[in-house]
Amino acid sequence: MNQTLLVELLTEELPPKALVKLGDAFAAAIVNGLKSRDFLDDGSAATTYATPRRLAVSITNVRATSPDKSIRDKVLPVSVALDADGNPTAPLAKKLAAMGFADVTVERLERAVDGKAESFFYTHTAQGSALATGLQAALTDALAKLPIPKLMSYQRPNGDTVQFVRPAHKLVALHGDQVIALSALGLSASNITLGHRFLTDGSDIAIAHAQHYEATLETEGRVIASPAARKDRIRASLLEKAGADKVLMPESLLDEVAALVEWPVVYECRFEDEFLAVPQECLILTMQTNQKYFALTDAAGKLRSRFLIVSNIATDSPQHIIGGNERVVRPRLADAKFFFEQDKKKTLEARLPLLANVVYHNKLGTQAERTMRLAALAGAIARRLGYDMLLAERGAMLAKADLLTDMVGEFPELQGIMGSYYARHDGEHEEVALAASEHYQPRFAGDALPATRTGTAVALADKLETLVGIWSIGLQPTGDKDPFALRRHALGVLRMMIEKRLPVGISELLAFAAAQFETRAGFKDPSQEVSAFIIDRLRGILRERGFTPNEVEAVLAQNPDRLDDIVQRLEAVQAFAALPESASLAAANKRITNILKKTDAAIGAVSEDLLKEEAERKLFGAISRVRPDVEAAFAAGDFTGTLKTLARLRDDVDAFFLDVMVMDEDLALRNNRLALLSSLHGMMNRVADISKLAS
Repeated sequence: MNQTLLVELLTEELPPKALVKLGDAFAAAIVNGLKSRDFLDDGSAATTYATPRRLAVSITNVRATSPDKSIRDKVLPVSVALDADGNPTAPLAKKLAAMGFADVTVERLERAVDGKAESFFYTHTAQGSALATGLQAALTDALAKLPIPKLMSYQRPNGDTVQFVRPAHKLVALHGDQVIALSALGLSASNITLGHRFLTDGSDIAIAHAQHYEATLETEGRVIASPAARKDRIRASLLEKAGADKVLMPESLLDEVAALVEWPVVYECRFEDEFLAVPQECLILTMQTNQKYFALTDAAGKLRSRFLIVSNIATDSPQHIIGGNERVVRPRLADAKFFFEQDKKKTLEARLPLLANVVYHNKLGTQAERTMRLAALAGAIARRLGYDMLLAERGAMLAKADLLTDMVGEFPELQGIMGSYYARHDGEHEEVALAASEHYQPRFAGDALPATRTGTAVALADKLETLVGIWSIGLQPTGDKDPFALRRHALGVLRMMIEKRLPVGISELLAFAAAQFETRAGFKDPSQEVSAFIIDRLRGILRERGFTPNEVEAVLAQNPDRLDDIVQRLEAVQAFAALPESASLAAANKRITNILKKTDAAIGAVSEDLLKEEAERKLFGAISRVRPDVEAAFAAGDFTGTLKTLARLRDDVDAFFLDVMVMDEDLALRNNRLALLSSLHGMMNRVADISKLAS
């Protein structure tokens, strides 16, 4: 009979950062183990449970016994099983005995072709096994394959030594309301578990039926077994307690806190307003990272002096919990305040000489040397883009200075952010201050781009210097290894070029970057390889934006160096591809491309006197009429209009290929027709190589 199955392993507190992964792996391994042994049907559904003290899974529609199976076993080739007279041989008898079929006669065997020879087969029925047998094997496999960060050795009461992620105390295995005889980690299965460590008296809790597990734990044990349910309750409670304020609750923090509690309760705490003088990023980071607290801001994003904690204890008198957490966070905030005040005593500029003591890379020098390269590169980029060169150089010069501050030493995540605060304190220009943080942008997919011109110039310099420098010493990405995040740097450069529509080419930017390394001994300019690497990343960006591979290749076939209009070109190609004339013109363009590739002779101008056929005269006239409109639309940046204008040529192009022999025996006619096609080809491919649209 099919019933719901429950398996729970009760342990000491499991590592919170690994809890969800452990829970998922435990459930998946048991499900897969039972499925492979045919104890589940198509309607079986699994629910994963994981709390700080337990891993569990419930599965619906689990069979008590796996079904019988018809098995067809190969016995022996006929040539071996029978002698020359057709009588059974000794090897056949020995083989059947080894297979457990000693009483089976040759008449009961099936004779069938097996490859190029005949063999004997025996079909028999294998009886299904009991759930206890299949589940024991699945559980043993599951425990052996768990992604345990570090094994712990401990002794059972009987003296046996066991290894597991944490000491295990109870094992529950229920099929419906029946306990399944299992053993694991020195434990024997029962239907008895324990509830919350603090909110219950520690008495045994009996699970009457596997279907009642979650409800029983919640009502009798004060335990929310589902990690997703705990996370949802925490989120809802935080929002309720926050009121009109905004609660900062990154998903990673919610996941970790949900893995620390079995019965989450949110309480409000406070710290002294004097700490609000410290940059709020510092306070937020220390609360989230060190204490797992949730900071609050007002509607304008300004940090409040109250914060929220998630406790594992529900009480009507939480003052001791609140007071304890307030006492714990105070020294952390005081440290942040101390670091901030100490750092302000020394300007960023005064820290620059110390960068000479920080090695960037043993083949590329110190951070001081890198800073000089960044300043020169940012200045060159700013000059090329029409930005303020002096601000760009100053921003790049100070961008890395905060690496030497106490605050960034304590919280590396604040690099750049603190640089902006300290630069403002030092009286630097606002764009110089912002460049300290903006030059790291974009840090990840979807991150904001630098908002200022100075920040853009320094951000480009930082990423280009890294790409060229690291590539030049042979540390380019290989496979999935990219220790210097060169893929991320390339994507950052591309996003700035495309989204800010920067009127500068990739080759020019790489040339600026390579120039900063010319004085280094043995430097080999990797610009060509880096450019190809960047273009390959560009393909991915454009496809993520919804353009098809053919559309992307149509534009990239033109080897674009500037990317400020690439999206507009792609949108034009997309609009052209939707026209009914596009397929015919794309095919014709592909044909023209192939014809011109095979032509070695120089192609001159079209002579009207040599246009003998009506179709070629009409095509020449159509090209002459359309060309001014194409040129005007292209000059105006109307790429869609440029390509759509070409649609007027379809009938004349089709007629030309139908009626005209391009490779005529008359050399003069042939070269004139090639000139006509070359003229058409150049006009058709101003925006993109539309032949790439041909399937």
